Amino acid sequence: METRREAGGGGTVPAALVTHLHRDHTDAAALAAALTPGAPVLRPAPGHGDDVDNVTTLPAERELTLHRLAAEVVDAWSTRDLGPFRVTAVPAVDGLGDPQLNWVVQADGQRVFHGGDTMFHGYWWLIARRFSPFDAVFLPANGAVVDAPHLQPPSPLPAAMDPRQAAAAAEILDARYAVPMHYEAEQPDKIAGYVEVSDPENEFRTHAGHRAHVLPIEEWLDLAT
Repeated sequence: METRREAGGGGTVPAALVTHLHRDHTDAAALAAALTPGAPVLRPAPGHGDDVDNVTTLPAERELTLHRLAAEVVDAWSTRDLGPFRVTAVPAVDGLGDPQLNWVVQADGQRVFHGGDTMFHGYWWLIARRFSPFDAVFLPANGAVVDAPHLQPPSPLPAAMDPRQAAAAAEILDARYAVPMHYEAEQPDKIAGYVEVSDPENEFRTHAGHRAHVLPIEEWLDLAT
């Protein structure tokens, strides 16, 4: 007998915010285990073009369907209230051309930003005018240069922010804490031809100064202190 998990699982998480549908950012099995039944999975639109164009997003798309998650496509600048949280999808730019959103989450007078693996772009100032200051911003800092078979000829430029760009975004967003992320050497499903900067943590500290807060895996950042 073949069975499929109903929308959501036995978890306690009331909603999920998806930045983009690369499998290292959208793990449908993990979402299904963590979410309450019927919990919304707020996500960007499907990729543009054909199966070749969407080769990096199709696996996650299939898995969201397989786990029967309650995925909802949302537009940039749209806001939802989810229990005590107010969440707003804001613009982001994906280095591989796939749709991406970033997220502003507000609750109890505190505000955080999650940057997926966006590139540096011109929306930072619009986001800052609407939402800054931020208590914490989580920003990609690996500066990955990507040579993917479906993106030829390859770009020699970073497909996600490097440490200096992440530090600049943190300053624009007026962040109290700037937490670098997306720079672990061993990432699931990393494609061939994916080369990161050599020392993102220390380079980010250099550029971000007093805002920099490197957060080890499984460690919490208490914004009340």
